[in-house]
Amino acid sequence: MRITWVQPEDLLPHELAASRDEGREVAALAQRWTAAGGDLTPPVSGASPSPASPALRELAAHLLDDADALPAVAADDEPDDLVALRAEWPATWSLPTEVTYDRLHGAWLGRAAGCLLGKPVEKIPREGIREILTATDRWPLRDWFTAKGLPAEVAARWPWNRRSAPTSLAENIDGMPEDDDLNYALLALRVLETHGRGFTSADVAQAWLDWLPAGRVFTAERVAYRNLLLGHAPPESARRHNPFREWIGAQIRTDVYGWVNPGRPDRAAELAWRDATVSHVRGGVHGAIWAAALAAAAPVAADVDEVLDAAEAVLPPRSRFAATVREARALGTGADDWERVLDELYARHGHLHWVHVRNNAALVAAALAYGRGDLERSITAVVSGGWDTDSTSATVGAVTGALTGAAGLPDRWIGPLHNRLASSIAGFDGIGFDELAKRTEALVEPGSGS
Repeated sequence: MRITWVQPEDLLPHELAASRDEGREVAALAQRWTAAGGDLTPPVSGASPSPASPALRELAAHLLDDADALPAVAADDEPDDLVALRAEWPATWSLPTEVTYDRLHGAWLGRAAGCLLGKPVEKIPREGIREILTATDRWPLRDWFTAKGLPAEVAARWPWNRRSAPTSLAENIDGMPEDDDLNYALLALRVLETHGRGFTSADVAQAWLDWLPAGRVFTAERVAYRNLLLGHAPPESARRHNPFREWIGAQIRTDVYGWVNPGRPDRAAELAWRDATVSHVRGGVHGAIWAAALAAAAPVAADVDEVLDAAEAVLPPRSRFAATVREARALGTGADDWERVLDELYARHGHLHWVHVRNNAALVAAALAYGRGDLERSITAVVSGGWDTDSTSATVGAVTGALTGAAGLPDRWIGPLHNRLASSIAGFDGIGFDELAKRTEALVEPGSGS
């Protein structure tokens, strides 16, 4: 049995990569690891094929401690504390603050449809997605994925996501299957219903332990979950032995905080910050507040540019994350050739792990700009781009679903959901998206427009 995302020998290569990305000097740590026989290649799916020897595993744990103890690199442009973040936020907002049930319903439906489209090809690279679609006469992507007509050699070269294929191919979709991109939205809803807007990071952490099965968390969330069980409370839970601290996990958790704060990206971002700091730092936190701000704007904005403007306004303006989404948005705006946009995104961010926050956020920003508010155009573009396909498409689907409203969404994307969501979170299995929209609407506390 190989448990992913927590074995010391698997975490260390990711930690060395993360530290280098942050500008920390880890050459000496890497040399000690390789001298002992360790592999510097980060395992793509979270676990190396075989466990390390006891001695090598012990060394990995010590080296993770040493990496944690390295001096932090000056990061004045990358703040993740709430005071510094707030200092850059606008004093007033011009978005409407009255929201309709239909647009909240559209947000939930769009999030589910986008997630479902990306599920079977999660982990498959961009070139594999194109080969699958070409082989099944579905390129460019404009419909659900299918195994019908897929040649055996293509299927062997690019295997479907093993957990998702049985529930997310065109021939077997029957309602929305369980996914962490929806589980976290449900958990945020429960946190708000239980604790109100005054909830703390500790409340989020306790909700994970009370309601979220450990086997349903991955990357930074799995590390943070383990840290909580070891007695490390937030924000330490985000920092100890956590090489995934700037990956996408927090960005997929915060839509609900935006939906209950229509027209107020700042209020949404603050709630998202409390959630994100359980498991993430810097860019990981920036992704969370950006996604929450997208979600606050989408149900009340007139177009996708208003949504993107609002979300950029909560970011540290000189941060790498902010630069990434601004550049990606510019690439997507007015583009007619999506493949050329993807080529540029891969040239800039292709070195990052497929679950990192910056490359995936770039793909989301570019797809939203390219899709111009249309759900189908937007989710098919983002999924064809690869990387974390279900997560990016869930975010893009939520934004475009909220912009459109449930009544205007195409039935071929919404109908197969059958108004039914599966979840291992107690009390939510089989719930309808109409009920989720009603419960979300009940939590809305519109702010005063400026």
